[in-house]
Amino acid sequence: MRAAVLRAPGARFEITDLTLRALGPRDVHVHVAASGVCRSDLSILDGTIPHPLPAVLGHEGAGTVLATGPDVTTVAPGDHVVLSWVAPCRACFQCLHGHPELCEHGMDHAFATPYATDPNGGGLLAAFGTATFGEETVLPEAACIKIDADFPLDLAALVGCGVVTGVGAVCNSAHVGPGESVVVIGCGGVGLAAIQGARLSGASPIIAVDRVASKLDLARACGAVAAVRELTAGRGADHAIEVVGNSATIRQAFDMARRAGTVTVVGAGRFDDMVEIGAMTLMVDAKTVRGCVYGATDPRRDFPEMIRLHRAGRLDLDQLVTRRIELDDLDDAFRAMEAGEVARSVIVY
Repeated sequence: MRAAVLRAPGARFEITDLTLRALGPRDVHVHVAASGVCRSDLSILDGTIPHPLPAVLGHEGAGTVLATGPDVTTVAPGDHVVLSWVAPCRACFQCLHGHPELCEHGMDHAFATPYATDPNGGGLLAAFGTATFGEETVLPEAACIKIDADFPLDLAALVGCGVVTGVGAVCNSAHVGPGESVVVIGCGGVGLAAIQGARLSGASPIIAVDRVASKLDLARACGAVAAVRELTAGRGADHAIEVVGNSATIRQAFDMARRAGTVTVVGAGRFDDMVEIGAMTLMVDAKTVRGCVYGATDPRRDFPEMIRLHRAGRLDLDQLVTRRIELDDLDDAFRAMEAGEVARSVIVY
């Protein structure tokens, strides 16, 4: 099967034929029908998120089950599935305390063994454990969530990361309530999903803030914080959702939230990018600052719910797809993402 291999940070993708590893007892072999191109993949590509290479990236996908290991019970060949980059064990401390997205073993499959070999016999890792930038993949059963066979797989792919991350940040982490004000900083695929999550929650007003990263200084000069305060009776928003992963925009989100408001950080930033907030400011403003991994998602619970909401007309997945591309267009998809031209490019195999 064909896949896009990343061999070094900043390199172009190498489209080549790979051979998948054999199935384990609890593994599932999936034909990937579609894969979203997510900013977290860009973070591996540009070195923001350190990851062993070579690897096949892509973690937002959906497809059809081709085969299963002998101990698999929840999916069967022919089933349509959305893929999760976390495979909850359902038995560790975090899982038992309501945080399957933080499962202590949820990413073991990503680093335990090469998921495929290249024509020279070299082993390749599956980035995030999913490797949806390839026509086929092998994942644990817990990472494969069965969905209705008649639901479009190119839309279902977005549910696997961007949609549940954005909607979940608002509904599962921030717990936005009806009538509360929300500002979302960063309006790519995840940010747009967060805006839809705010609408689902009955938030009002909902304020969207976005600038190409190179224009961040201009955004600050144009008074984005002051504008948000003006739209919220001078107080600031009840909830600020940051979806960029940059110390400047995280600090901006903090400043946009009202006193005793909540700041939820969704964007994946660099480990060495430090956020500075004065100790007195933390105490006096009484704000809550929290991180959010994967929208505090339980894949088994939330993936089907996102699809149900779309079918009910309450969530618009079509709006999130800017363009559909082929695997060979992957390098240009990342260029378009960095240029701010797209919400989501979706590879359709």
